[in-house]
Amino acid sequence: MSSTAAPGDREKVVSKLPGWLWQDLKIRAAQRGIEIQNAVEEGIRDWCNLASATDTIDTSGAASFATFLPIGLWEDFRQVAGDRRVSLIQGLAQSVQLWLHTHPAPDVERPEITRRIIVCNQKGGVGKTAITAGLGEALAESPNALHPVRVAKALTKALRASDIQAEQADHQTDDPLDIENLPGPGLRVLLVDFDPQCHLTNQLGAAPLPMNGDSLTNHMAGDPKGDLRDLIVSIDDETFDGRLHLLPACNDAFLLDVRLSAVRAREAALERALAPLEADYDVIIVDCPPSLGLSMDAAAYYGRRRDGEKPGQSGALIVVQAEDSSADAYELLTTQIDDLRGDLQVNIDYLGIVVNLYDSRRGYIATSSLQGWVDIKDPRVVGLIGDLKEQKEAVRVKKPLLSYAPKSQQAVGMRALAREVL
Repeated sequence: MSSTAAPGDREKVVSKLPGWLWQDLKIRAAQRGIEIQNAVEEGIRDWCNLASATDTIDTSGAASFATFLPIGLWEDFRQVAGDRRVSLIQGLAQSVQLWLHTHPAPDVERPEITRRIIVCNQKGGVGKTAITAGLGEALAESPNALHPVRVAKALTKALRASDIQAEQADHQTDDPLDIENLPGPGLRVLLVDFDPQCHLTNQLGAAPLPMNGDSLTNHMAGDPKGDLRDLIVSIDDETFDGRLHLLPACNDAFLLDVRLSAVRAREAALERALAPLEADYDVIIVDCPPSLGLSMDAAAYYGRRRDGEKPGQSGALIVVQAEDSSADAYELLTTQIDDLRGDLQVNIDYLGIVVNLYDSRRGYIATSSLQGWVDIKDPRVVGLIGDLKEQKEAVRVKKPLLSYAPKSQQAVGMRALAREVL
C-alpha cells in the first residue's frame, strides 16, 4: 500500500522483506554510502526492466518494511509484478537482491605503507593500554556488519554533552551525541605490547612471554632466538575474524634500555625488529611504556614519516587525563620527540591527543583541564573517552572492550577515535 506524498515528491510505501535481506541491504547501503530508499528505487527500476522475474527468494518470516519511493514507481512495480504473477513481497525481495548483486561490497581500502601508531605518555595510569586496545579493536571490526559510532562533527559538541554523559553514566541511558551505524574498517591490526609490565598482554587474555625464551627485546638487541611471527597470538577470532593480533610483552623489557645502549643505530632497533611483519598488517599500534628512555626514542623513530608516506598516516598518539600531572608529562614527552626530530632530522607527526577517563563530575579541575587540552589545537584532541565501568569490567574478564560491551559509550567513543585517526 502507499501513503500520501513525502517531501521531495516521494511517497511512503509499506511492504514486507525477509529479515536477513533487510540486514544485507542496510549494510551494503552503508558500505556504498547511499540512502536505503535510493538503493530500493534503483533495484525496483532495474527489476522492472528485466525480461522476466529472477530466481524465487524464500520470503518466509518476512517482516514489515517501509521506504519512500518516487510517486508512481510503486504502481508501475505493482503492474509488472502482476504481469509476472509474483507477489509484491516476492518482487520487492527480488529487486533488493538484484541491487545487492549489482552493487557488491567494496574492497577494504588498505594503506600502501603500513601505518605505525605509537600510543604514548611518560605518565603512567592515563590509560594508554586501554586506548591501544580499543583503537586496534575498532580498526579491525568487520566491514560486513554495522557498529554504533559517535559521529559528532566537532569536539565542542562533546564538551557540551559531557555533563549530560556524566549524569547518564549511573543510569545507562543513551549517549547524547549523534550515533550512526557504520561498517567496520576491516583492517589487519597488530598490537605490540612494548611495556615490560605486560598490561596489554594481560588485559587481552594472553600470556606474557617467558624470560628464558624469545621476545621483542631480544630482536631489538640483535639476539633473536627465532622468528618474531611465532610469538604473535590472534585475539578473539569470533569477533574480529583473524584481523586482530597481539605481540605479547616479556618482563625482559625492563632491561631494554641497558641492552639498547650497546646496539648500533639504536633508535632504529624497533623498526628493524618489526619490519619483517609489516607486510602482514595494515596498522601496527605500539603500546609504549611510561618512560623517556632509549626505548621511547626507538618507538618515536618507528612512528616517523617515511619516504612516500603522507603526513598524519603514522606518528604519535598521546593519551592524557583531564588533570594537571598529565600536562607536565605531556611537556616532557613532546620535548623528547621534538629533540629526536632535530637530532635525527626526521618528521614525527602528532596524530592527536586522547583525553581518557574523563568525568566532568570531578569538577573544575576536570572541566578546565579538558578545555586546556582542546585549546592546544596542534596537536588537536581527537578523542574523549569517559571513565565508565565497561572498560574495567572488560579488563577483569580479560576480553576486548568492543566484544565485551560493543554498544557501550566507551566502545562508541573508540570507534569515533579510530575514524579520526584514519
